[in-house]
Amino acid sequence: MNAALLDRLPELRAPQAHLVAGALFGTVWNVRSGQPPQAQIRDYDLFYWDADTSYEAEDAVIRRADALFADLGVQVEVRNQARVHLWFPQKFGQTRPPLRSTREGIDQFLVACTCVGVDERGELYAPNGLADLAAGRLRPNAHNHTPGLYAAKVADYRKRWPWLREEEG
Repeated sequence: MNAALLDRLPELRAPQAHLVAGALFGTVWNVRSGQPPQAQIRDYDLFYWDADTSYEAEDAVIRRADALFADLGVQVEVRNQARVHLWFPQKFGQTRPPLRSTREGIDQFLVACTCVGVDERGELYAPNGLADLAAGRLRPNAHNHTPGLYAAKVADYRKRWPWLREEEG
C-alpha cells in the first residue's frame, strides 16, 4: 500500500507532500511482529504544507486525494500542516504554534521513533534515526508541544504491538 501511495503522491500536486506516521512505522512493526504489512494500520496519513490555510484550499487537496487513491480501498487522511494550529485546540483542548513546513510537523510527533516520512521523490526523512523504530523503543519526543497526549498514544501502540517497550527520553 505504501508503494502505491508513494507512486501516486506526485500526482496530488501538494507542496512538501510526505507519507508519514503509522503507514511507515506500523508497517515496520507489523513485519517484525509476523503480521501482514497492512495489519493494525487504521489510515494512511499524507502531510503537505501550503501557506493557503483556508479550509477550501485544504478541502480541494483532500478531494483530489480521494479521487487519486479511491481504488486502493484504504482510508487516506490528508492534512495541510500550515493549518494544524487552527484546529488543534478545538480537537485536543491544547494550543500549538504554527508549523513552518511538513517536516516540522513530522519533527513534533509525540513518540520520537515515529518521526518518519517519505516524500514524493522517495526520500526518507527520519530526524531521530531508525534504530529505536526498528527496536520498538518508545520515548517521548522533546520537540512535541503536547506531551500530555503521550501516554495515550503509547498505550494505543502497545495494545496493537505488545512487544513495544517504553523507555525514558
